[in-house]
Amino acid sequence: MNHFFESIPGLKGERITLRRLTEDDVDGLRELTDNENVYRYLPTFLYEQKYEDKRTVIRHLYDECIETSLILGVFIDDGFCGLAELYGCRMPHWKVSVGYRLVERCWGKGIATETLGVLTRYLFEETDIKLITASTMADNKASAHVLRKQGFKSIGYTVFEDWGYTKPILTKKWI
Repeated sequence: MNHFFESIPGLKGERITLRRLTEDDVDGLRELTDNENVYRYLPTFLYEQKYEDKRTVIRHLYDECIETSLILGVFIDDGFCGLAELYGCRMPHWKVSVGYRLVERCWGKGIATETLGVLTRYLFEETDIKLITASTMADNKASAHVLRKQGFKSIGYTVFEDWGYTKPILTKKWI
């Protein structure tokens, strides 16, 4: 089995493909990052927000970011739908966290559910990961629904975390 940071995988689902971002994907990335509704329930410090120029984000994504996370583009028929992320890898516990964010026009179409399914299958079948976690803002009902559909369980508590806002945010933990 591979450790998932040794190479950047290309993953396929029934409708979606998860793959490395290229500069051809810059317009889709801009559509995602320029929409305040997309980031309403997300931390302020996500990598795609690091540089104003989204070409710079893509150019540096797989050298600056790869030690701590793996971000893949989510596509249907080569059309950009959003990002999927593996982050917070903890060894020797073989634990990683997952996240996703989609352009608004792709909401409510099962794309997040399929993305999460593809990620979890990859992690359990192709890597040594044993535990997958996720965090959501307590108010993010849509993401909670996606996590439940893919078999994640709320671990029964909420905690305040620093997500880069003026005060800590109430978050829910999932495994």
